[in-house]
Amino acid sequence: MTSSLHKALRHRGNDHTRHTQEFEQATGVAWHRPVPSSWVGGRRLSVVLPARNVAYCLPKVLDALQAQTYGRRFEVIVVDDASTDATAKVIATHPAVTTGLRLPTRCGAATARNLGTYLAQGETVVYVDADMLLPAGTVADLGARATDHAVLIGFRHNLRYGVAPDAGPELAADHRVTWQPPVNTPLLYSGITLREPIDGRPLEHTRDFRDLGHGRMYYDWDLPRMVVTALLAVPRTAVLDVGGFDPEFGRIGWGMEDTHLGASLIAAGHLVIPLRQAVGFHFDPPDAAEQWQHKLSTWHATLARYRALLAEPARSGRSAAFTASMNSLLHSCEVLR
Repeated sequence: MTSSLHKALRHRGNDHTRHTQEFEQATGVAWHRPVPSSWVGGRRLSVVLPARNVAYCLPKVLDALQAQTYGRRFEVIVVDDASTDATAKVIATHPAVTTGLRLPTRCGAATARNLGTYLAQGETVVYVDADMLLPAGTVADLGARATDHAVLIGFRHNLRYGVAPDAGPELAADHRVTWQPPVNTPLLYSGITLREPIDGRPLEHTRDFRDLGHGRMYYDWDLPRMVVTALLAVPRTAVLDVGGFDPEFGRIGWGMEDTHLGASLIAAGHLVIPLRQAVGFHFDPPDAAEQWQHKLSTWHATLARYRALLAEPARSGRSAAFTASMNSLLHSCEVLR
């Protein structure tokens, strides 16, 4: 009998010590230190951005990708999720974009990322939010460490709309690093209620997520929840094998499609490894408060979808079906670049 995804996760650890030590011994570079400028080692990368009404920040995001110091060429694939602003025009004209497509109707970020993954030529896909500005060495740091078995996690530093960064992004700004949860309120993910304030340090207290294997929790966090597509590098063949992102999440609301992808990859035996130096600025939109309230209003539906998928068999062997589905979708898209 095929094991459920939930049960499969309980049999997977996340001790990535050997993996990181092998990198350090082979390169002479510490895992959490930047590689030298113009580093040419590592794997072929494809950067995939799903874009929806991000004309206010996309030019800066693409400028930053064009300014990356990675010594190997990498492609940038941007999929417009039927935006109603000037996003498509930015994609069509910016020189950093290798491939640009526009979905015929709004499908959600999961579908946009799936299409980008289908088109990707690189061995590793780097998922970046279209409102995520990366420092110049970020792509090189990911490319140098990417393997067939690693799910590489970066971090984000949110910036309010209209606020220009006055220094580099800070690791501690990410909730997976510094976390002060509310008290006397059920937490969104686990549902537990904390009665006393805590100074949460998920990254530090779990030893770079090593202690989150085998289904363990850190209060409201588990290993799949650490997989956030704002900045994430994953072996392309692994994404195809599990069938990519579940597109249903985009249809019913916001969130959880990256958590489910993470769970599927972990169940398949991949290690989730953070890069503390890989931190980018995440730009809030002009209507950030309104968008956040709308996202939270759909959270219960997407969380319920995720819980239901945990009870289903762990996904594998879906490359052919994924390819057929994306090939069909491709024919309905407008080519922007």
